Amino acid sequence: MIGYANSMKTSIIPNRFISNFFRCGITGWCLEILFTALGALRRREMQLVGHTSLWMFPIYGCAALFQPLFWLIRKCSVIVRGIIYALCIFAGEYLSGKYLCGRSLCPWNYSRHKWHIKGLIRLDFLPFWFAAGLLFERILTPRSDV
Repeated sequence: MIGYANSMKTSIIPNRFISNFFRCGITGWCLEILFTALGALRRREMQLVGHTSLWMFPIYGCAALFQPLFWLIRKCSVIVRGIIYALCIFAGEYLSGKYLCGRSLCPWNYSRHKWHIKGLIRLDFLPFWFAAGLLFERILTPRSDV
């Protein structure tokens, strides 16, 4: 019986991660489409076309890797948690962008914007990544019924 329980735990964890990976990937895609459509609104392009790239799905999906971090910093204030998440997202965006640029596949280039770092991240996106990190925390953290 104990062997069965242990095998159940090991099979549940990968399934939960895969489920969370898909939840984060889809959430990220939807957020990006909304964000780019709002950019179109700002430019008065009333078709409100939003877009993303297939490459972005696994990048956003990797937010599922943050789940252990949520538990480590759960007692910190919202401000501290949001800043930590934003910094982690900047790191992920930079590393994934560097990897994709090395293969001429990167779907973004921030070089023409003022607050960019090597065209891979935009520091002025900190508030958006702050909020996205807290959203991913909310999506991935089970609620207690207490």
